[in-house]
Amino acid sequence: MTNSYHPVEQGKRTAIVDILRGWAILGVAIGNYLDFLYIGIEKELKHSAFSETLQFINRYLFAAKSWTLLTLLFGYGFAILINNVASKGKNPVAFFAWRMFLLFILAFINSAFWLGDILKDYAFLGLVLLLFYKCSTKTLAIISTIIILTIPFVMAYVNGLKIEHPEIATNPEYLKLYHSGNWIDFFKFNLLASFYEQIIVPGYAITAHYVMLGCMLFGFMLQKLNFFNRLTELKRLLKSVCIISLAVAVLIAIGFNIAIIYKAPLLKFFHPLYWLVLSTMIFISTGICLLYVNGKLKTVFSYFSAGGKMTLTNYMSQNILAGIIFSGIGFGIADSMPYWFYFLLAVFIFIIQLFISKWWLSKYNYGPIEWLWRSASYREWVPFKKAQPEEVAADIKMV
Repeated sequence: MTNSYHPVEQGKRTAIVDILRGWAILGVAIGNYLDFLYIGIEKELKHSAFSETLQFINRYLFAAKSWTLLTLLFGYGFAILINNVASKGKNPVAFFAWRMFLLFILAFINSAFWLGDILKDYAFLGLVLLLFYKCSTKTLAIISTIIILTIPFVMAYVNGLKIEHPEIATNPEYLKLYHSGNWIDFFKFNLLASFYEQIIVPGYAITAHYVMLGCMLFGFMLQKLNFFNRLTELKRLLKSVCIISLAVAVLIAIGFNIAIIYKAPLLKFFHPLYWLVLSTMIFISTGICLLYVNGKLKTVFSYFSAGGKMTLTNYMSQNILAGIIFSGIGFGIADSMPYWFYFLLAVFIFIIQLFISKWWLSKYNYGPIEWLWRSASYREWVPFKKAQPEEVAADIKMV
């Protein structure tokens, strides 16, 4: 007797997708941990040469590139899940809507620990994606292209919109909540900050979500093209995209920095920041794909793959750890450390998570949060612990 909700066999998983998720969660950890440097009273920050080097690395390799990649992969995963659910005779819209409701619950929990939660955005945009799930590859390509091409205009317009709200992360009255050492105060601070600094701020509420939607639809399109399972035959295309995206990123970076230095009026109508982010993200992603196709860094990629399979668990545990390390409920060091400390701490925690993920997945089918989310989604307990060889043999005999 078989269970229709058994996990996908390891050999049938698209390994490169998990590897890319692993890379993305590293960048997310770095970005989130660096944000703790700015939770405190506004002051002039002076960085050492080492910190400035790490700042440069973060700005051009990780900042926003990681969450846009993770968002693209969310759209890719959405398409796979929708197809799987539909193939089993279930209503994909009802199933996915329920799944996104559960993600909202996880997002609320995560937001209580970290003011920069992105799960709520995925849950919201996951529902929006349902409007497009029957679209053809061509339609998805057209819509995502239009969104990407219009992002600079949308961002420039939205930047001119102002909404008055308290600066939670630098307001002494609110910071008392963060540093109080009381769990309720700590949760209250993070939830208030999530609302005032993300949900109602136009730059995030409109621009970031517009970018996310474009990335999700693009990822949806890639799945329809079976892109990540055809990397070997698309090797020449990958090389071309890698080179072109790097050239585009360099040109945009030069032009963008010149425009900022000279305060070009054009930026009020056309702000290409996310073009720089997306072109860099594509360069990094295709570079990783080429390394994978060429059989490079196999050991490293095996650990990144394990981390990517437990993205949700690793992401939420990073944020809970950060709350304990930086806030008053734990060590309370907040914004008191140099830039390099936050950067290297994130990398250190991520590396530890890779080893834990590798060990965990040798014994269990899913990360703990992934298992809970999947079980609640299907409304039945899915297999958690890996079946022993004798159990697999028994199942085969019963089929």
